[in-house]
Amino acid sequence: MKALKHLNKYFFKYKYSIIIGIIITVISKIFALFTPRLIGASINVVSDYVNGNIAKPVFKSELTTNVLYIVGAAIIAGLFTFLMRQTIINVSRYIEFDLKNEIYKHYQVLSLSFYKANRTGDLMNRISEDVGKVRMYVGPAIMYTINTITLFAVAVIYMVDRSPTLTLYTLIPLPILSFAIYKLSRLINKRSTIVQQSLSTLSTYSQETFSGISVIKSYGIETRTNVEFEHLSAENRHKQINLTKVQALFFPMMILLIGVSNLIVIYVGGMQYMNGQIDNIGTIAEFIIYVNMLTWPVATVGWVTSLVQQAEASQERINEFLNTEPEIKNNVDKLTPIRGDIEFKNVSFVYPDTNIEALKDVSFSLKSGETLAILGNTGSGKSTILDLIGRLYDINNGSLFIDNTKIKNLNLTSLRESIGYVPQDAFLFSDTIKNNIKFGKEDATDDDVIEAAKNAKVHKNIIGFNKGYDTILGERGLTLSGGQKQRVSIARAIIKKPEILLFDDCLSAVDTETEEKILKNLMKLTKDKTTIIVSHRISSAKNADKIIVMDDGKIIESGNHASLINTDGYYKKLYTKQLSEKEM
Repeated sequence: MKALKHLNKYFFKYKYSIIIGIIITVISKIFALFTPRLIGASINVVSDYVNGNIAKPVFKSELTTNVLYIVGAAIIAGLFTFLMRQTIINVSRYIEFDLKNEIYKHYQVLSLSFYKANRTGDLMNRISEDVGKVRMYVGPAIMYTINTITLFAVAVIYMVDRSPTLTLYTLIPLPILSFAIYKLSRLINKRSTIVQQSLSTLSTYSQETFSGISVIKSYGIETRTNVEFEHLSAENRHKQINLTKVQALFFPMMILLIGVSNLIVIYVGGMQYMNGQIDNIGTIAEFIIYVNMLTWPVATVGWVTSLVQQAEASQERINEFLNTEPEIKNNVDKLTPIRGDIEFKNVSFVYPDTNIEALKDVSFSLKSGETLAILGNTGSGKSTILDLIGRLYDINNGSLFIDNTKIKNLNLTSLRESIGYVPQDAFLFSDTIKNNIKFGKEDATDDDVIEAAKNAKVHKNIIGFNKGYDTILGERGLTLSGGQKQRVSIARAIIKKPEILLFDDCLSAVDTETEEKILKNLMKLTKDKTTIIVSHRISSAKNADKIIVMDDGKIIESGNHASLINTDGYYKKLYTKQLSEKEM
């Protein structure tokens, strides 16, 4: 139960609804327990009439009165049972809603290394399947526990009042039933956990397959993925069947013990009636109804135990993530205005998940409004510099300053809101093109969206679609070409009008002519913005105020275009090579 303590704050939040639900539950059970006594009294009236002990008018009057009371008690009990479910089950849905939001919000603040270490399917399973298991604890489990306690407390008092001896015999099978259900529930819980793990694996494989469907089709490996999916599905089916086999014993076992209890009531009650220990035959009928009313609540003791165990196992999985501390923390509560001065001073960085040393003693500075171009081979550390400026990771050694302040001493929200970032792998959401561009600025007008698209040289492409800016994109922007995705991603960054713009090789999929037009527009838009362009093309770098060339995590050249082409080195070789390719 230790893991479930996390939910106490939600119980406190909805305490009044839970208290009202408990009161309604008690009232519903009290009215439900009127019925057995009234039925017993009605059978006694029939018996007295058959034996000639009462007159026909009295018989009709008493029987009619009892029937009306039974109907009235049943209606009231049913009404309060409805209100009970509406109250307690609704609370469980509210808690489910709050818990999902808590998990989702926590997912948002966790660092990139967390997402590299955990698979998407498992993350989704914990926020859906595991939260569903927890909801069964805060709803049905609590409701049935209150039901059982109330029903047992009132019913046993009524039964003892009628016949203490028959009550004792009647209750003998119920602890056996509860223990058997408990043992069965333990086994169900164990197999349920195995099924949950199997579902996580299946969800993860499905999600990765759908996300990478274009790669699967281009390699022609649909048959292989189908075979692998069938294998995972077969394993899941086997585990589900093993669980179902155990679950199938639940109700037959309960029906068997109900039957045994009824036989005990009929036999012992009948013997007591014949011996004169019970005065009225209606008492036996009353006890049979009590037994049937008590059997399910007693059976739910084991079932509820199983629900609690499953909820605890799921909450442990949830807590595992909720207790994961984000590596990147916001150390400043007060919002920090950002101008855009950037300085790297002897910065070194090692990726925590791979131990790859991406940067080695890197130093450079950039004033607000200046443009820096970064060139270098793949894996030289170019993108890492952008990640560190956005504080997606924290540096290991050296110092990183924004506006002469250490980056850790800036408000994280202010920092990231002041950055417009265009990643190398342009990510677009399954939404309209308009909303994808407005993602950078939610309050942007349609005119703002069109202007940004024009500056990114993607407006003509967009209006060529049947629905224009209202075109729904496939997952990760599957509807668009690589170049179109990059340009929509650029539009999303520039519409924000941030103080710092980071472009991570975002023009690699566009032709040279389009690149030139985009760069001219960017030069106008970024006149007073700090801009860093990562590229493999000299054309993207030549107009920058400063240029650095990276190799193996180090800066091997720095200067501007004019100085670097007059120096023998990587930049000059790349310039000569790309110039000759252009002329060809």
